[in-house]
Amino acid sequence: MLESLITSKTRIKLLLKFFLNPENKGYLRELSDEFGESTNAVRVELNRLTEAGLLETHDEGRTKVYRANIKHPLFPEIRAIVAKTLGIDQLVDQVIKRLGNVELAFITGDYAKGIDSGLIDLVLVGDIDRAYLQSLIDKLEKMIERKIRVLVLKQDELQMLSDTFADNVLVVWEM
Repeated sequence: MLESLITSKTRIKLLLKFFLNPENKGYLRELSDEFGESTNAVRVELNRLTEAGLLETHDEGRTKVYRANIKHPLFPEIRAIVAKTLGIDQLVDQVIKRLGNVELAFITGDYAKGIDSGLIDLVLVGDIDRAYLQSLIDKLEKMIERKIRVLVLKQDELQMLSDTFADNVLVVWEM
């Protein structure tokens, strides 16, 4: 869907990276390696997004680091478009709200890093109807054309595994 609005695949990857999880940051060579794109292609798009005010930069030593400009007036809208493109909004509406006592839901793995790998790792915390969850996941995977891998935990299990989820977590729902 986003490909029909934005013709640059590199720009789409950058928008996913920085707007899905605004805590993400990156520098030119790192982004080039991650995307499998030339540094020139990534540089051109980074410059365009920075000139538009959508990305901000700061220097860490001799390295220029980029991140989303959360103060930009279009930030909430762009983030919503990115989330809708990945189906995260449908995931929250269709799955989480109808499952029982969900205390917390977050995405981890590639999507939390802003990488569209085709596999969404979802962690749900609470007392959840697992049979109903599976039926919803089956339907949702067909709608968003992505695989969803779910981990259901109780609060005490989350506490034991909290170090596992310390990095790259994107909270999508919290009670």
